Amino acid sequence: MKHRKINLRESALIILKQRYLLKNEKNEIIETPEELFERVAKAVASAEANFSKDSYFCEKYAEKFYEMMANLDFLPNSPTLMNAGCPLGQLSACFVLPIEDSLDSIFETLKYTALIHKSGGGTGFSFSKIRPKGDIVASTQGVASGPLSFIKVFDSATEAIKQGGKRRGANMGILRIDHPDIEEFILAKRNENTLTNFNLSVAITDQFMSALEKKEKFPLINPRNKKVVKYVDPEEIFFLIAESAWETGDPGVIFIDIINKYNPTPHLGEISATNPCGEQPLLPFESCNLGSINIANFVEEGKIDWEALKKTIHLAVRFLDNVIEINRFPVPQIDKITRLTRKIGLGVMGFADFLIKLNVSYSEPLAIEMAKKIMKFINEESVKASCELAKERGNFPAYAGSIWDRPETPFMRNATTTTIAPTGSISLIAGVSSGIEPLFGIYYERKTLENIFIKEFHPLFIEILERENFSENEIESILEEVKERGILKDMKLPEKIKRLFVTTYEIAPEQHLAIQKAFQKFTHNAVSKTINLPKEATVEDIKSIYLKAYKLKLKGVTVFRYGSKREQVIYIGGSEERESSCPICSFSLI
Repeated sequence: MKHRKINLRESALIILKQRYLLKNEKNEIIETPEELFERVAKAVASAEANFSKDSYFCEKYAEKFYEMMANLDFLPNSPTLMNAGCPLGQLSACFVLPIEDSLDSIFETLKYTALIHKSGGGTGFSFSKIRPKGDIVASTQGVASGPLSFIKVFDSATEAIKQGGKRRGANMGILRIDHPDIEEFILAKRNENTLTNFNLSVAITDQFMSALEKKEKFPLINPRNKKVVKYVDPEEIFFLIAESAWETGDPGVIFIDIINKYNPTPHLGEISATNPCGEQPLLPFESCNLGSINIANFVEEGKIDWEALKKTIHLAVRFLDNVIEINRFPVPQIDKITRLTRKIGLGVMGFADFLIKLNVSYSEPLAIEMAKKIMKFINEESVKASCELAKERGNFPAYAGSIWDRPETPFMRNATTTTIAPTGSISLIAGVSSGIEPLFGIYYERKTLENIFIKEFHPLFIEILERENFSENEIESILEEVKERGILKDMKLPEKIKRLFVTTYEIAPEQHLAIQKAFQKFTHNAVSKTINLPKEATVEDIKSIYLKAYKLKLKGVTVFRYGSKREQVIYIGGSEERESSCPICSFSLI
């Protein structure tokens, strides 16, 4: 393969050099971005040999996959970019591991976690089966230390292992709301230096929400013997969750019964946990590989190129299914379960840029309609692509008994096809906005995991200023002001420009939720989306968001109040009081 030079922004080159391009023993970079995409394309296309003896298919799809990535139309999750075509060969970002109520299970899972983190993956766990603090341990006549003590063990282990030499591990820790230690769990991250390698989420049940609405007492149940330990006021627990999220951003909430209502393979068991960013609910020992389409690339002169988008969706589904074929899973049980369901998660990035190119403001009702329209199309076409693959390659092995096991869908290659990931890193490579998030600023400084600052203006902003015939001097003056402010509010600019470049903290929580709902409606898995709130937001505001999210039947919700964390990833504007956190995910996993 000989290819043209890929047009990448400076920020993309920085992150590629830091994390993705191969290095030798002396830590010297030994591949170009073009060679990276060629390496990945060839490795993923090699899976075609599993289904055809004709080598032409491997060559054909290697070229197609390369063009799709080189054009920045689609990028897979980070482990695929890092490890495809390399000896490590672990290509999935998301894993969920089981934790039972025994030391054997806990430390066996800890070993598996270490292997996954070493290979570049992130892990999610439910600690809900672990007996509560102070409970009797019959074998030693001692007392149990409770789930939080073991979460701390996993956090320390994660600290000790750098993922594949490139990324520190990330975890999601989940506890059911009916666990007796739920209050301790909710407050676990009040100290900012605690559990720095964990996102925490409370698994809220329908029973809890019903008790909250009816103002009834709610039982906390010992998972060891299923006996009620005590009854609590659900309003107090609910307030505690909101207050802690107001203060620190943690915990998030997942609505576990809604997640299981849409479990595609209920015959294989219940889902109890998600990956670190919450967009991928998984069974124990299940993994999923993700990829995202840069939808901003499919808008030309204010119109969506539906035919080009359709071709990319079908090619991306084939790519992700191929990844399962060539993936070297770190644990045999993961290999077995993942191949049983063959879940893939195709999502989007660049949604905010997509809207700007369509002359639609993120804060307008039309943005919700565009979210529905684009995701409905991607979801439907991804299912068609999976059906076509199943005719070639066979259904996923757990098809019988799944939600797809019906006359209308006799062929289905993958138990799920769509997921909305945060795309923290790959959106930087593509040079577009993250996932389905609004813009965080027009000028911002982004802190990478290596503590390097990437400083940039939004390229579409400069493009529109030039199109509106501002002079060079005027543009320079505007950019200097934007550099200080980060946002356009209160600047002397045409309203049509300010309307398009609205930023996350200027958007009402209800609009954030409506956008999330629009995408969730047409997504098999879940949606990673943060409801960003201004500094003056209250605990009551957060409670209201949780209630609305549940009524909208969202699978989960995360809030972030401006200034609630000292440690930043994205700094908006040039003020010395730049207090923000990564509004997506502290770990930039995807």
